[in-house]
Amino acid sequence: QVQLVESGGGLVQPGGSLRLSCAASGSIFSAYTMGWYRQAPGKQRELVATITTFGSTNNADSVKGRFTISRDNAKNTVYLQMNSLKPEDTAVYYCNFRNWPTSYDYWGQGTQVTVSS
Repeated sequence: QVQLVESGGGLVQPGGSLRLSCAASGSIFSAYTMGWYRQAPGKQRELVATITTFGSTNNADSVKGRFTISRDNAKNTVYLQMNSLKPEDTAVYYCNFRNWPTSYDYWGQGTQVTVSS
């Protein structure tokens, strides 16, 4: 089992910034992928960004140039720096964790990000 603890969501004005954090604990392999997905009301959950322990990243086109994912392997923590936020970024953001080479996904409880003036 892997436990995920998220923090950093909130309300921000358009053009503002937020930083999300997600710390993993439990049965963690030496290699894994962590990242963020989001789900807006009435929409499917979608990829935002992921990063592996080797540093490989995968980012949604909608956030490229605005969001940056990073990780601290020693702390088993992933960060999502969100800049130039737009109202369409409003969603519940979920932390995701997958040990490599398994195919089982662990999910955080979700943190609300609201971009509104």
